[in-house]
Amino acid sequence: MDADYAEYDEQERVMGTSYEKDVVAWANEQAALLRAGNFSALDIEHLAEEIEDVGKSEQRELANRMAVLLAHLLKWQYQPGRRGSSWQRTIKEQRRALDAALDETPSLKKSLTDPKWTSRMWADAVSKAIDETGLDEFPEACPWSMEQALVIDFYPEL
Repeated sequence: MDADYAEYDEQERVMGTSYEKDVVAWANEQAALLRAGNFSALDIEHLAEEIEDVGKSEQRELANRMAVLLAHLLKWQYQPGRRGSSWQRTIKEQRRALDAALDETPSLKKSLTDPKWTSRMWADAVSKAIDETGLDEFPEACPWSMEQALVIDFYPEL
């Protein structure tokens, strides 16, 4: 038996549940080990992955909310005859949620100026707008800055 496997086997025996077998039970055990100060028994590699995944989840939520907001701004601009309170509520709700997310997690603000992130998010927004409108005449690049899209009283016109 190699040393790495023996160490893993010993960790699983101490922790009780492996990450692969039951991630929820594993997470509860890891939290208990942390609270007890039993750091030597922690599954450091998987803990690091999970912590990174929390950040990725926050980034995905930011991108999804921004894509929904921009898709509705596109609909607002390109379908003025269909504007209604439902679209306005969605725009307001997304802005509120985005503001809260950026306030609670200020490090996400850098995404708003990252060209790669904004490009991917814009593609998602256009895709949503196409699906919801049947139109296919939207700009290749976002015509608004992310800051402008977040302004509470910004509604684009043609």
